[in-house]
This record gives sequence, structure tokens and C-alpha cells, in this order.
Amino acid sequence: MKKHILYSVLGSMVATALTGCYDLQTEPYNQYVTEDQKVQVKNDNPEMARASITGITGLFSTYCQVIDNHIDYGIPSVMLMLDSRGTDMVSDDLGYNWYSWDAAMNDCTTTSYLPRLGWQHYYRQIFAANAAIKSIDPETEDPELQFYMAQGYAMRANDYFNLAQIFQFTYVGNQDKPCVLLITEKNSEEAAVNGSKRSTVKETYDQILSDINEAIRLLEASGLRPEQVLDSKPKRFVSLATAYGIRARVNLVMNNWADAAADAEAAIKNFKGTPMSMQTASAPGLSSIDETNWMWGVAIAETDRVVTSGIINWPSHMGSLCYGYASVGAWRKCNIALFNSIPRTDVRRNWFLDSDGYSAGLSEAQQAYCEAQGVPPYAQVKFAPYQNELSTSTNANDIPLMRIEEMYYILAEATAMSGGDGATILNQFVQKYRDPAYNFAGSGAAVQEECWQQRRLELWGEGLTTYDLMRLKKPFDRRGGGWEANWVFNVEANDNVLVMPLPQSEINGNPALTESDNNPTAPMPTPVADYDYE
Repeated sequence: MKKHILYSVLGSMVATALTGCYDLQTEPYNQYVTEDQKVQVKNDNPEMARASITGITGLFSTYCQVIDNHIDYGIPSVMLMLDSRGTDMVSDDLGYNWYSWDAAMNDCTTTSYLPRLGWQHYYRQIFAANAAIKSIDPETEDPELQFYMAQGYAMRANDYFNLAQIFQFTYVGNQDKPCVLLITEKNSEEAAVNGSKRSTVKETYDQILSDINEAIRLLEASGLRPEQVLDSKPKRFVSLATAYGIRARVNLVMNNWADAAADAEAAIKNFKGTPMSMQTASAPGLSSIDETNWMWGVAIAETDRVVTSGIINWPSHMGSLCYGYASVGAWRKCNIALFNSIPRTDVRRNWFLDSDGYSAGLSEAQQAYCEAQGVPPYAQVKFAPYQNELSTSTNANDIPLMRIEEMYYILAEATAMSGGDGATILNQFVQKYRDPAYNFAGSGAAVQEECWQQRRLELWGEGLTTYDLMRLKKPFDRRGGGWEANWVFNVEANDNVLVMPLPQSEINGNPALTESDNNPTAPMPTPVADYDYE
């Protein structure tokens, strides 16, 4: 790892360190701890351990820390970049669309925003997790310290899992390909001096599994839940259910079907909430981490800089019912072919305006607002504005990282792929929570395909759909989706444009890497003839 990246990340943490008494119920969500405070953690001070972990959660949402422009507000922006380069989130080619490079798939270069933001933000969190893990006695039997150490391992596992999916093709069939740099608390000092080579995909996933296994062990030993240690937005911490959910995702990508099913089932069993009801899912929502179906999320406060900026935040770029870049033309729309596939009995159809600009899930005031603002057909109304205030410029929505609904889809798919009855699991869930008329018959790969279709609807706009295309080795086929003619692509699953190269700054600054160690760059794909989507 190059010195100036490593030291600048750690330096920014010290520069914004806590300086006095620490009220964990009122603190901003992006605080860090000093080196002196890390010593206090080592001396069995749970409060300082909690501050250290809270600092990691604050790194999910930061203001222009990597690139000084309106596209850098942390991990939520990376999520939106990934969705924008997929097939199901349609947007227009205009100046207010900061994600036009991603929508055009013209971002596969060493200096593009996606590789720079994805690399830097996830490694910033990894460095913070390394410091937190190193600051706690690994032999501690204190439940709180075990809980906080588990947070470090779980968050590091999640960070490497995201990096692995951005910077290399999916696990199966690519185990020996170069992936990312494995920097842990054990080798960080050596890597800062001598750099680090890329580990293979298999080595990366071995580290991910090792970390998440240790997180689960520590959470079980601790017996603590996030709400027992943090009153304010506790779901920014990883619960036992969430840790199982992370491992379920990893095992799904690795095609460890039985393990993925067992982890999804364990996540459901240990989760204290419930899926969104059919009634709740009928209207705009998904704006608060405290919602009953959220397992994990990015906590945002009104005082956070991304919010006080007004427009440099996720709702600004994403929302149809608040003020921001979307409201002046950079709307996020559903793929038309996908929308047309949604049965009228499925409440998720209400998450998007139809061809006439109407959604049955909107109130009269919300519908009138959409008409007055010229919100176009197929635009998303899945995500409510902050505190349901139409046209608000206080864009303090929390951002979902994991919802319990996803675990049911993993359970159904993994059960079917391991020879079990996944169709019944899928039918029971969808009929109860989304579409009472739903009825699917099939087994094995047919269930997997149907789960993918359900995930496209359920998880639209939550930063996961491109990962699904990659793990299932699907082509990025935008035909019939309503894309602008110059962005209609049909990209094969093995095309180099789907994998980001390491940033040029990393190649230049890492003494263990050369240009030949990088992924190839790729030009914007060639547009193809579109289908008629009417």
C-alpha cells in the first residue's frame, strides 16, 4: 500500500479526532479517535472502543474526502455508481447527471471516479478497522470489548467483499486471478514501507470468510446486541443477524449453497424485526435506519456535512420527491421492460411511476407534486423524502446497507441450488409481503433465475443489482429498458469493461506494483440497436 494513501487516511482520522467528553447519544456520526485513546482501548476501556467503532461507521458517509466535487459523499455514492452502470437504473445524458460516466460505462480507466472512490473509501474503512482490531486485546473476555472487536472484523469483511466485486470478476472460475491488496492489522506497517502485491480472488475470499467467521464467534461470545450499547441509530453497528447476512452474501457469491442457505436462515432467526408489510411497501419509504426491516444502514444526521451541503448527498442525486440534482432533471428511472414485468397485484409496482406518470402508492399531495415538478414516467418513488416532507432540501435520509427481505431471497435461491424446495420459500415470502397473487413453480436453476428477477425489483436502487449481474455472469443487456440510444448496450459477461482497474495513484505509489499488475482499462461499449419497449 503506498505510503501517501495510507498516511493521508490515518492523518485525516487524527485531524478530526475527538477532543473532549464523548456523548454517544448526541455525537455526529463521523467521529474518530486519537492514538492516545487507542491506548485506553487497549487498557480495557469499552467507551473508547465504542468511539473507535463509531468512527468506522462515520466513514461510510463523508463529504468530499477523496474527490473535491459533488459526486463524493462516501459509500452511498459508490453504490449509486454501481447501479448506474447496470441495466435497471435508467438515467438521462445531461449536465446535472453526475453519474453519466457510469451510465455510459465510460468509467473503466485508472483515473475514473468509480475506481478512485471505491478504492479509497473502502480502504479508509479497512485501515480504521485494522486500528480498532489492533487496539483491543484479542484474548479479552469482556463482552463489550468482544462486541466492538467483532464490529471491526465484520466491517473489514464487508469492505473486502465489496472491493473484490468491483476490482475482479466473480469468485467462481476466477479464483486464481489477481484481486485486491490484503492489508490487515498484522501486515499494515510492513505494507506501508514496502507496498503490497495483489492477492488472488481465492486469498481475498479466504480473508473475508476468516474475518466474518471471527466476527460471528465474537458476537455469539459477547451476547450483546447493538441496541444494548447504542441508543441512537444502533443499526449502524453490525448485529449477529447482520453478520450472518454478510456471510450469506459471501457464500452465495462463492456458490456455497448449503452454507448460504444456513446463514440466511440464521440471519432471519436472529433478526429482531420483520419484513416490510404489504401495506408499508405500497408507499414511498426506506428513509430511516429504524424501520423494522432494516438490518444495517448508513446513519445520517441533519448536522452532517453531506446534509448541510444541500445537494451533495444520496437523496439529492436519487430522490424524486425532494430537492436536489434529480429534481432538476437527473431522475432515476426503472428499466421499462422490468417495470412492465411487474404484475399489477404486486405492491412494488407502486415504487415507480407508470407510463402516464402515475403511482397508486402516492398520496394526492405526492401525486400532485410529481405532476407539478414534471417527474417523468418510470421515475422511482420508492424512497421517501426525509420525514416525508415533499421538496425538502434537508436530505438526511439514512441509507440501507442490508434488509431482511434479501435474506429470504438468498434462502430460496441457495435452498433450490442445493437440491431443496426453494420455490415454496419464495412463494410464501412474496405472497405474504409483496403480491398475494404470486405463484411460481420450478426447481434448481429456474428458482435461481426467478430469485434474480425478484431481487431486481426488491433491491432496486440499493447498490446490489450490478453485483448480481456479475455473480450470475449475466450480460449487461439494456435493450428494451428505455435507455438513450447512445447508452443502449449488450455487454457480454466476460467483458473487461465490467471490472474496474486499480487507480493510477495506487500503481504509481505502491512499490510492489507495476502497470502490468493492473486490470486492463476498457473503452465505452459500442451501442446496439434497441428493442421496442412499448
